[in-house]
Amino acid sequence: QVQLVESGGGLVEAGGSLRLSCAASGPTGSTYLMGWFRQAPGKEREFVAAITRSGGSRDYADSVKGRFTISRDNAARTVNLQMNSLKPEDTAVYYCAAGGAAVGLRMPTLSDFDSWGRGIQVTVSS
Repeated sequence: QVQLVESGGGLVEAGGSLRLSCAASGPTGSTYLMGWFRQAPGKEREFVAAITRSGGSRDYADSVKGRFTISRDNAARTVNLQMNSLKPEDTAVYYCAAGGAAVGLRMPTLSDFDSWGRGIQVTVSS
């Protein structure tokens, strides 16, 4: 199974930016699809963004579209999430995830990912 470690979280004021990074180690075949999810207190874990190995397909939740950008560096085995124009409602624990299969035209879901990082806190103050 792939091991994933997130970094780059923290506290930022509303309107600010943060860049999350996720470093992967282990079988490369299980990282075709890389993504970010988040979970706020008392809420279910929700999809944020995902990217395929080539970078040719990127999906975003409607709530972050136009503000967040996902990218990956296959040589470095990292996936990044640039978060701009942050809002207090973006406050959550953010999780990096990896999956080995394509999902076609639909939006990725939790079940498409079988490796998860431990999560990193992002707090946006108003």
